[in-house]
Amino acid sequence: MTHRLKTLSMAVLALVALSQAQAQGLRVPVAPLPSPVAAKPFQTQADYIVAVVNSEPITNMEVQREVQREFQQLVQQHRAPPDAEVLVPEVLEGLINRKAQLQLARETGLHVEESAIDQAEQSIAAQNQIDVAELHRRVQQEGQTISEFRAQLSDQILLQRLRERDVDSRVRVSEQDIDQFLRDQPAAAATGDTQVNLAQILVAVPESATPQQVDALKLRAQRALERARKGEDFAALVREFSDATDQGNGGQLDLRSTSRYPELFVKATASLSVGDVADLVRSPAGFHVLKVIEKIRPGMPTMTVTQSHVRHILLVPSAHLSEAEARSKLIEFKKQILAKQTDFATLARDNSQDGSAAQGGDLGWASPGMFVPEFEATMNRLAPGEISDPVVSRFGVHLIQLLERRKVSLTPEQQREATRAMLREKKIEEAYRTWAQDVRARAYVEMREPPK
Repeated sequence: MTHRLKTLSMAVLALVALSQAQAQGLRVPVAPLPSPVAAKPFQTQADYIVAVVNSEPITNMEVQREVQREFQQLVQQHRAPPDAEVLVPEVLEGLINRKAQLQLARETGLHVEESAIDQAEQSIAAQNQIDVAELHRRVQQEGQTISEFRAQLSDQILLQRLRERDVDSRVRVSEQDIDQFLRDQPAAAATGDTQVNLAQILVAVPESATPQQVDALKLRAQRALERARKGEDFAALVREFSDATDQGNGGQLDLRSTSRYPELFVKATASLSVGDVADLVRSPAGFHVLKVIEKIRPGMPTMTVTQSHVRHILLVPSAHLSEAEARSKLIEFKKQILAKQTDFATLARDNSQDGSAAQGGDLGWASPGMFVPEFEATMNRLAPGEISDPVVSRFGVHLIQLLERRKVSLTPEQQREATRAMLREKKIEEAYRTWAQDVRARAYVEMREPPK
């Protein structure tokens, strides 16, 4: 964790959605915030008015600050920033749109409660693994006052609420929309380029092999195929049977377009779902056992997810237990578990301060996005059976153990809901662009001296 504060910028819109949703245990997804960079490509100029939006001015200094923020984000994302002649007008237009939307929000009665700003601050502090007092100190250290920081948060929350009211809430996806999309997909997939990740077991057949040797090698491949179809660990079967050089990744060939796979492989797996194993494939190299690890069709929502089965011990800092003390206590718990002096479930039942304690800290199977990011990011780095170091989230300090992972295909009902969500996002983006253009067209904008 860098000492500098993770800044707000564009990701804060996802964060402040917390003001619209009540936390349910751990399962509140919050977008992580990008860190700032030190580059400062633009020199500070004298301040003056560059535009007026419905009598409210935009100053040269405002444009400079936003240009700097945009520049930092591009560098952070390892993208080449455009020339100032391109970036500055884009930033100014964005500020005009933002100003017009904020004015509309206030004129139509929207407002932001202090409690919503407090909650947003707490969420940012938790993601940086600090408290709010330290957050304020770092904000000031980076040249911003606390009131400016809170005003920026308030504006972001206000814009989010305006969009939810005037755009998101009006978008509907009908059952007919879903049916039509699903009917159109076979034709779209035929013209698109499906991406597939296959894992293989190769039983190599030498060019000089006799018919008897080929038969023996085929029997060996069929044994591997039968065991794979019975659900045995494919990576273990790769180590036992495969003559290929790609054993280190469980035989996986990586996600790539079907055009980059041998036609034999594509035909053998075309009708299979994720997790299925194809019939034995014969090539000049030998016999192949192929398993579909991942399949992505163009324009379709993902139809499989990787779920994680985890348990945790949660300690909540209080007047009687500081965060540092909670960390130390969990470190000691981990040492005891690794030394086999006790087990995770017993410690969770006796110490965890949430509803999972009675189940030994078991949180069950979780799909992506069900836990807060700092928890989920740590969980995703664990191997089955591994225990994390203490992790701080907005709920407290956690000790996490990953029990197992699995790939799960969505049910037909879940697939329809995934399709509905994807179509709704597309419709929202289209509706937002039209709405934003309309708000901009209805605003009185007077351009003054160009920004520098």
